[in-house]
Amino acid sequence: MTEPKAAKVTSPNIALGMLLLVYIFNFVDRQILAILAGPIQADLGLSDTQMGLLGGIAFALLYSTLAVPLAWLADKTNRSWVITISLAVWSGFTAITGLAQGFWSIFLARLGVGIGEAGGVAPSYAVIADHFPSEKRARALAIYSLGIPLGSATGVIAGGYIAATVDWRLAFFVVGLAGLIIAPFFKYFVRDKIKQPVPVDQPVVPYSFKGTVRLLARKKAFWLLAFGAASSSMLGYGIAFWLPSLLQRSFGLSLIDTSLFFGAILLIGGVAGVLGGGMIGDWLGKNNKAAYGLVPAAAFILAVPLFAAGIMSGSATLAFILFLIPQALAYFWLGPVLSAVQHLVPADSRATASALFLLINNLIGIGGGIFFLGALSDFLTPIYGEDGLRYSMLYSLTFYVIAAALMALAAKPLKREWINEG
Repeated sequence: MTEPKAAKVTSPNIALGMLLLVYIFNFVDRQILAILAGPIQADLGLSDTQMGLLGGIAFALLYSTLAVPLAWLADKTNRSWVITISLAVWSGFTAITGLAQGFWSIFLARLGVGIGEAGGVAPSYAVIADHFPSEKRARALAIYSLGIPLGSATGVIAGGYIAATVDWRLAFFVVGLAGLIIAPFFKYFVRDKIKQPVPVDQPVVPYSFKGTVRLLARKKAFWLLAFGAASSSMLGYGIAFWLPSLLQRSFGLSLIDTSLFFGAILLIGGVAGVLGGGMIGDWLGKNNKAAYGLVPAAAFILAVPLFAAGIMSGSATLAFILFLIPQALAYFWLGPVLSAVQHLVPADSRATASALFLLINNLIGIGGGIFFLGALSDFLTPIYGEDGLRYSMLYSLTFYVIAAALMALAAKPLKREWINEG
């Protein structure tokens, strides 16, 4: 890309809006498998353990590992091109999932979705960090992270409706083709911003993968935040995948009722939590960088008893009320923690640093959490019957307690390891 073209970079708000749209598709394609788990299991005869593998390791294996080299490529070349191609790839494989005839065909299709989505998130974090100043970055990253509840809710509601009224395969075709249509529009509207010179008084890391790894390896805050996020994601992704099945098994809801119930929780609770965490993180973190770790820690601790009450509730109406607040608290970490990771490295290493963070978070969180809850459900079913999944979720709330402890421990090193680069 020549300098004159780069100078015509889109405004920060347009770039953020397009990135948000792509992230919505990211989570539509990711979450749709959860709401369709029931029809898929009934059609193909799959167990909870097998569905846990499809929702977890099948997606997370290449999604997590390939994110690192693709993020380095984005830092080295052109971030918007990497995101565009990634969107096209994961959308194509989502559509292919609708052709699946058994466990292994879905497994391979989900591997393909993971390959595509590997190049989407970390470069997007870097594009946002390039377009927004430090004091507004947590809020911008929180707005981008709205793609998680918006995309998840869209996938749940649309997927559930299509599957209930037509066929679960059509749901994959529709969302996959929609993503393919969006890809060229994203590239047209979003261009990379010209890299600015690094101030002479800032730490300088060679523009290389090894340089970024060496820098992060010395930063205690990075490891505590990464493993804290991974622990929270074990439960967060597990609940996001298995809650629709719980609502049908233990609360007796239909597929459409489940999609509306869960979609509303994701939408209302998720949007409030993502925005609230970003705004509070920036507000408290302006004068005290420790807040970027303490805010998520407090949110996780508050969420545990409310989630437990909702899981064990005997009423769907009461469960909805009880789930709303902890669902919001579960998203509080996104803005503060993602912003903090951007400030642990110089600007030209942000996508790579984000990918290394996501490698830990997603490989453990997505790869382990969904499978763990599904396998634990199968293990507990002989004891609790249809409530095996309910108790699997209840026991797994321990992951939030661990996450809170790690986030709190990250607060102190954050203050000394923060890089004040714009």
